[in-house]
Amino acid sequence: MKQLNHLDQYQETKSCILTIGTFDGVHLGHQKILESLVLEAKQKDLFANVLTFFPHPRMILQQDQSIKLIDTMEEKKEALQALGIDHLIIHPFSERFSRLSALEFTRNILIDQLHASKVIVGYDHRFGRNREATAEDLKGLGSTYNFEVSTIAPQEVSSIAVSSTKIRAALTAGNIETANKYLNRPYQIRGKVVEGDRIGRTISFPTANIKVESIYKLLPAKGVYLVTILYEGEKIYGVMNYGIRPTLKATEPSLEVHLFNFNKDLYGQTLVISLLLKIRDEQKFDSLSALKDQIEKDKAFCLKHIEQNF
Repeated sequence: MKQLNHLDQYQETKSCILTIGTFDGVHLGHQKILESLVLEAKQKDLFANVLTFFPHPRMILQQDQSIKLIDTMEEKKEALQALGIDHLIIHPFSERFSRLSALEFTRNILIDQLHASKVIVGYDHRFGRNREATAEDLKGLGSTYNFEVSTIAPQEVSSIAVSSTKIRAALTAGNIETANKYLNRPYQIRGKVVEGDRIGRTISFPTANIKVESIYKLLPAKGVYLVTILYEGEKIYGVMNYGIRPTLKATEPSLEVHLFNFNKDLYGQTLVISLLLKIRDEQKFDSLSALKDQIEKDKAFCLKHIEQNF
């Protein structure tokens, strides 16, 4: 997969089948679009291309710098590459770009720059200045400018249409299992292991302190989670605590992981942490001894859950 960081970098002349969107989470609905895109592109010997944007349009259009994203750009790239995309075009989203009308976007970008012979979008796709145009409008433009348009119906889990907004809500509430169903994979957090205060070692539960790699990454509700990491190809289970560690009278949120039956030095390494289940909310304990007792209970619960479910 080739990554391009501006539409002007795309110089191919062969036609493509294209999809457009932010694709935050690359969830079940996105996967349906992308799988259809890749399959048809292979059948017709065309490029399978994705046009996405950064910053997220809400950061520009609504001046919403507080928005947190399910995936970092690196995570999104990995997911798209795994699905077989040929070109990922990450175009800088700006106020000027947002003022393109639906007609200008179609003629200047879809036709002149990307040579799209077909565009596949979700049923709720909107585009153009002030989100003026719908997927049905795109079909009309396709008829005028001689490219096909197809829409993908919403993908449902337990009769609920999957969306990035619903996944963010599930994560914010700590509903990891729901989020994972919508994502069709475990939700992941990626970060570097940094020096901590080493208090975990004093109670026989050493932890890896994680500095999350992106300030835009959405983190789940504060609490304790069953997680896995991959270390040298081996799946290692553990517990992750995300919160302010009230027992230690800390004030800033931190993220730390204790891995079961593991004693390798991880300092400086980047870990990809897969969240499987929320065990409990963060609690304040009267002493480190009480905290240790609870962590032992958490570990026992996790080991039993692993034995029964994995």
